[in-house]
Amino acid sequence: MFNHSNNQSVLSAPQQQQLLDAEMRIAPTWPLDQLIAVNPFWGIKALSFDVAVSKLSALAQVNMLMPVDFYLEQWQQGAIAPAALQQAAEYYQVPRSNNELLNWLRQSRRKALPHWHTLADLFDCYRSEHKMPWQEEIAHQISQFCAAHYQQVQPILKQTQGHKKLCVYRHWHETVSQDLGISIVMGEPGLVEYFKQLPTEPDTVIALTVETLGIEFTALADYAHMLLLDINGWASWVGYERWQANLTGCPNSDMRALLAIRMAWELVIWQYVSKRYPTMFSQISHHWNRQKQQLPEIIAEHKQALSPRLLFQRALELSYQTKLAQQFESKQAHESNANILQAIFCIDVRSEVIRRALEKQHLGIHTMGYAGFFGLPIDYRASDSGFERPQLPGLLKAPLKVTQIHEPQSLTTQRQHTGRWQSWSHSAAASFSMVESMGMSYFYKLLRKVFMLHPTAHPVDSHIGTTAWRLTQDEREISATEQAQLVAPILAGMGLTTFADTVLLVGHGAKTTNNLHDAGLQCGACGGQSGEVNVKVLAQLLNDVAVRNELIKLGVQIPVTTRFIAALHNTTTEQIVTYGELKPEISQWLKQASHLARIERSEALAINPDILSQQQLEQQFSARTKDWSQVRPEWGLANNAGFIIAPRQTTQGLDLQGRVFLHEYDYQQDPELTKLTSILTAPMLVTNWINMQYNASVTDPGKYGSGNKVLHNVVGGRIGVFEGNGGDLRIGLPLQSVYNGEKWMHTPQRLSVIVQAPTEALEQIMTAHPVVKQLVENEWLYLLSISPNCNEIRRFDNGKWELL
Repeated sequence: MFNHSNNQSVLSAPQQQQLLDAEMRIAPTWPLDQLIAVNPFWGIKALSFDVAVSKLSALAQVNMLMPVDFYLEQWQQGAIAPAALQQAAEYYQVPRSNNELLNWLRQSRRKALPHWHTLADLFDCYRSEHKMPWQEEIAHQISQFCAAHYQQVQPILKQTQGHKKLCVYRHWHETVSQDLGISIVMGEPGLVEYFKQLPTEPDTVIALTVETLGIEFTALADYAHMLLLDINGWASWVGYERWQANLTGCPNSDMRALLAIRMAWELVIWQYVSKRYPTMFSQISHHWNRQKQQLPEIIAEHKQALSPRLLFQRALELSYQTKLAQQFESKQAHESNANILQAIFCIDVRSEVIRRALEKQHLGIHTMGYAGFFGLPIDYRASDSGFERPQLPGLLKAPLKVTQIHEPQSLTTQRQHTGRWQSWSHSAAASFSMVESMGMSYFYKLLRKVFMLHPTAHPVDSHIGTTAWRLTQDEREISATEQAQLVAPILAGMGLTTFADTVLLVGHGAKTTNNLHDAGLQCGACGGQSGEVNVKVLAQLLNDVAVRNELIKLGVQIPVTTRFIAALHNTTTEQIVTYGELKPEISQWLKQASHLARIERSEALAINPDILSQQQLEQQFSARTKDWSQVRPEWGLANNAGFIIAPRQTTQGLDLQGRVFLHEYDYQQDPELTKLTSILTAPMLVTNWINMQYNASVTDPGKYGSGNKVLHNVVGGRIGVFEGNGGDLRIGLPLQSVYNGEKWMHTPQRLSVIVQAPTEALEQIMTAHPVVKQLVENEWLYLLSISPNCNEIRRFDNGKWELL
């Protein structure tokens, strides 16, 4: 079996760095109860988008582009403009007519591309069709083990040794060495003995595999990356744990150990087949050694074959930018000195529709866009409970905690009871035993869900009360002075320099039933939660007399007549719920805005508003939240395409079709570029994450989508889902979140970020912040500058600014 002397193999420092590079290419995925959108290519943002497209295609058959027929359809429907196609051709230095480009695109679909193979892939090519494929068993075995190892509700395997967390590789080795079933399932006698002989340390087994398989230094990072992509779901979960550890300042990661597990399988297969099937092994080893030398050529071949689609992808994105520019040029002025109502909404694309509808109600209504956590870096802690959750973007760590004061005991007891019930009902062991244990009482609950359409609320959100809030840092209550210092930059970021008598702080959330991915419809800026906590806390701070007095010392004067009212926009029903008294006319405006928003969204939900009264239309939308068989309660952020950073008057009156994030920003009030820097280094990164997750869930739903919601089973209590009962952990968006059964509801295109600021200011921020520079220069998004009078838009291309 394994040569004992080789068990002492060690990794050199350069090899360690290559492996670390591969590990860092894996982006995190958040758990179901905190689900937020993540750019799955975040770890390779140092590569240009075009390079990543061909490299991932060659390494792991990852699709970052749509099929040829999609681009032909976009051309036929006019979504790709002839002028934009020529612009893209010029960019890629392909001097051809549009007809020639179309023929070039059609011809490219005929070519089957080679790709790099894992050893399991290669051995499966020679394996009997009556036997379990190696690749399938590897995915199943590793995934089932990881599900048990990381299980957070009723663990079925030990997870600690003494006070220390178990090494995932050593835990796997101990488990697989006792698993006689693998030999039986694979039809390979004695296979388990090869697992027993593996080294017990992760780095040692990796070093032995690299040496045995002859992995050259130049290919090591790509080989390791390919293996991690083979179990990308669980690698992404480990990436999440690494991300959280880094936020706490205690770096720790299982990624190396997970890689060792996947490499161990390669090593076992290599050794086993070489002994059992020497003739087959000779053929496979020849193929293996040949492909190692051919990796650069394989990547180059993918680059050439994908070039037509890259060109048409760019043309599609340029066409969208041109249409936006035309809207700006034809914009009508909307001037009003009246300031009756101000409403600050999350920049979420779903708010664009209802903001537009609300502004139609009166010229004195002004809406603004700001990140949905409203600048509050907080964790929410439920009273008299160990429950705690983040209410801010996943990029950040919260220094503050908020807890309700004098919460009624009945709410605490009810929350704990409901939470225990939900925790039990979502555990892996509860699927059947729960119904059997609860008997007829649970049977009647199921009947009510089916026929009475009662909504199910989050056990915490359903019991957030109306009492005051306490803010603490390191268990110390923060003072009024500190509270004022917290909210002053928030007001500045919102662009609030004058104040109406009523200022609505509108967070958002979604109400759905029987939806494992419901957190993905909540506020991503609030850590996959509703924004209710954030707006209630901020309203309390801004209405507090002591805080207002401290704000005066900071140069912020809020009139005594101004009241901040917390509100929540239900994105599924379009209803806006307010937590405070409103004038009747304002309540009516909100109600009418909700109605207009429902009419606009009706077509995408296959509802005909023309045959329904206002009340009936509202009931139709409400029914989607209560129906536990409804797999498409809303479309979330599907079809997002742009991010505009400018004063509202720049976009007011434009129909942006719910495709654009809108953030308030006035360059004239930001001489030090502090606000713009904050926007480009935080909200813009979040919008990139959202945009790329939706794109990837469409271009490659097998790798970066979570599959069919109807087949989902919860893994580990809250970790994620399996599609069915096995395979890799599924990440990304469910198919039903982007596909209506006939067509894609999201058009994959890179985000167009349009900023009303001078190009010099944007370049200054790019120079100072490498992550912004990478995203822009490597074209993971487009950065555009719009002039103050909106008559010129320039796009950053190849290191210079080109006029649209």
